[in-house]
Amino acid sequence: MSYPRKDYDSDAPKKYWSLEEAKLKIASYCAYQERCQKEVREKLHEKGVYGTPAEDLIAEMITEGFLNEERFAQSFFRGKFRMKKWGRNKILQELKFRQISPNCIKSGLKEIEEDEYLETLDQLVEKKWDSISEKDLFRKKNKVFQYLIGRGFESDLIQEAMVRHLENQ
Repeated sequence: MSYPRKDYDSDAPKKYWSLEEAKLKIASYCAYQERCQKEVREKLHEKGVYGTPAEDLIAEMITEGFLNEERFAQSFFRGKFRMKKWGRNKILQELKFRQISPNCIKSGLKEIEEDEYLETLDQLVEKKWDSISEKDLFRKKNKVFQYLIGRGFESDLIQEAMVRHLENQ
């Protein structure tokens, strides 16, 4: 039995928000999850709110406490480090891409304890080391190193973690 395919009309008009509707929707959008100004601005543009009205709405969200970039940076650091196991470099790069101020980034950096950071790095080294079946030690080290650089960890810390790992084997 087959069903008729849904007709996706590319000419369908987009639903734009009025200013009152935008205020309610953006407040809800910001209350659901921490957001940065760039994300809110993009959402408003997507829904047809531009220029001064959009900037006034963002200012109002900041005043009412729905939008706080320092809180966003702290939450972002915690989440990306603990859930996705990203290193500081990758998180910093992502926050800079989202146009977060350096002061907010510094505040977010404080969310990661050094001991926890090194412990996570050691776990990742061990896990990746065990998953690679390469016989050549130099190639195996290189693969682990490249993997962790891609995760955003600092090269000197990776070297130290690999030395610790090889000593414990």
